[in-house]
Amino acid sequence: MSRLPPALIAGSILLLAIVLMSIAAPLLTPYHPDIAEPGAILQPPSWAHPAGTDSLGRDLFSRLLYGGRASLAVAFGVVAIGLSFGTLIGCASGLAGGWIDAAIMRIVDVLMSIPGLVVALALSAALGPSLLNLAYVLGGLSIPYYVRIFRGEALSLRERGFVRAARASGAGFSRLLLRHVLPNVAPTMATFGSTALGSALVAASAFSFLGLGAQPPQAEWGSLIYEGRNNIMYEWWCAILPGLLVSSAALGFILVGDGLRDLLDPKGSVE
Repeated sequence: MSRLPPALIAGSILLLAIVLMSIAAPLLTPYHPDIAEPGAILQPPSWAHPAGTDSLGRDLFSRLLYGGRASLAVAFGVVAIGLSFGTLIGCASGLAGGWIDAAIMRIVDVLMSIPGLVVALALSAALGPSLLNLAYVLGGLSIPYYVRIFRGEALSLRERGFVRAARASGAGFSRLLLRHVLPNVAPTMATFGSTALGSALVAASAFSFLGLGAQPPQAEWGSLIYEGRNNIMYEWWCAILPGLLVSSAALGFILVGDGLRDLLDPKGSVE
């Protein structure tokens, strides 16, 4: 068995710690994330409040843990939408070839020429600020990028010997796609998906910071940074701690993606 890449091990440990703490939030803190204590406003980290309290007296440790649930859920939703649809469309386009491939790629070129940030802001504002709408918008806008990536993978696979042999034996388009192309792009999906989770997490936090994601009093890392921005000079824990969690989780996803790339090596697949 090959030795696991250090980046994969480090990233997995970091992400596992963050995910487990978010899942076990009710067991790790006695405070409700949305209940304020007027007598405990902006208290520094202590035994009673390990991460301090915010401007309303809410326990920040509780809000960080529960906010992790929201932030990670949106990140996984964004990548699930973009990766699933993008992989399927891209592989189908590359395998089909001809005018179908040309038509799909022209549509993709047009979509990728439109500034994604402007469209995302407009759609998020039009649909209404919520984490669910944010996941739909960011996931949908990421589809063209995955289409282009996996269309290239399919173009390479369609010339492989095992695909040609299956086509010669009478395999139809659906069988070629489901049995021969999609399974062979799985390593690439794992690598790109892991790395994309970090980008999706940062993007979701940025939109929540702008008020287009989580809405008060819901806790989410981006909204927590926004709430603590005015107190960062003196009550640093209000903005620095959620920022550190966003950075740590994004770093974990990137390390896992790099480790999976080294471990799986998509270019090393056997025909």
